[in-house]
Amino acid sequence: MGWSRKHLLGLEEVGRDEITTILDTASKFREVLDRPVKKVPTFRGITVVNLFFEASTRTRMSFELAEKRLSADVMNFSASTSSLKKGETLRDTARNIEAMKVDMVVMRHPSPGAPHFLTQHIDGSIINAGDGPHEHPTQALLDLFTMRENVGDLDGKRVTIVGDIVHSRVARSDIWGLKTMGADVTLCGPKTFMPAEVEAMGVTVSHDIHEATADADIVNILRIQRERQEGAFLPSLREYTNLFGIDSERLARMRDDVLIMHPGPINRGVELAPDVADGPRSVILDQVTNGVAVRMAVLYLLSRVRAAERVDEPEILAEVTI
Repeated sequence: MGWSRKHLLGLEEVGRDEITTILDTASKFREVLDRPVKKVPTFRGITVVNLFFEASTRTRMSFELAEKRLSADVMNFSASTSSLKKGETLRDTARNIEAMKVDMVVMRHPSPGAPHFLTQHIDGSIINAGDGPHEHPTQALLDLFTMRENVGDLDGKRVTIVGDIVHSRVARSDIWGLKTMGADVTLCGPKTFMPAEVEAMGVTVSHDIHEATADADIVNILRIQRERQEGAFLPSLREYTNLFGIDSERLARMRDDVLIMHPGPINRGVELAPDVADGPRSVILDQVTNGVAVRMAVLYLLSRVRAAERVDEPEILAEVTI
């Protein structure tokens, strides 16, 4: 099958064949999303919990739609209205979910490693939907899928990631995934936005936006994460825009076929000008659409592994027919 992992916790340890399997599977589900009836019966009888301890719009909606497109039974958990407000621990929350015989959990949490902790207390498969500034594997996978759909094989492609690298879980997952697929990765931003261990990740670092983007096949622009910044990382947003913001003038100095990406939400007029975000080189909305297909693929592959482990039970997953 090309995929044998029970959980998807990050991309740092995931191999090229495994990523390719996910992307190839996502291509099939992408075709499903273009049908008049956008639903398959694959997950009938499967229960998935969306366990979100941080605010989310795109990721949560994308996962929920992916689950419903697969015909899963879906439960949504919000920390703001849960027993955590009454003092319940994450471990007790996990044990209660396990007692409900849930098959899969999609988890977003502000603490790095929280999804790994959950694997110790829940028998079902865990998908990391973002753990603090650590990783966000499905966002990186949908980025890779969108890149591959537009530029083909990523081996040797030049990808520049611009912005708030130090606070970005997307950047870390993108870097691991891109390096695994053979891309050359350049990071660009202020020195205060670069993690201390950045050179050890096998990337090029530049603090000059023109130098970093001149020959790039793909420019992936990150949001300035003001909610995660406890210190003075920038003198002002205006200065960041003047030095690193992508507007039509800077776009004109890049390759004519450059691909502009952004994981969202966009701070319009800060890291990205509206005319560039909505322009012909932008594939930002394609990323959103592709996210549903990629998450359907991840859910499907993890469930196949889970079904294979439960050999004493009847087969409950139907094959996907394209």
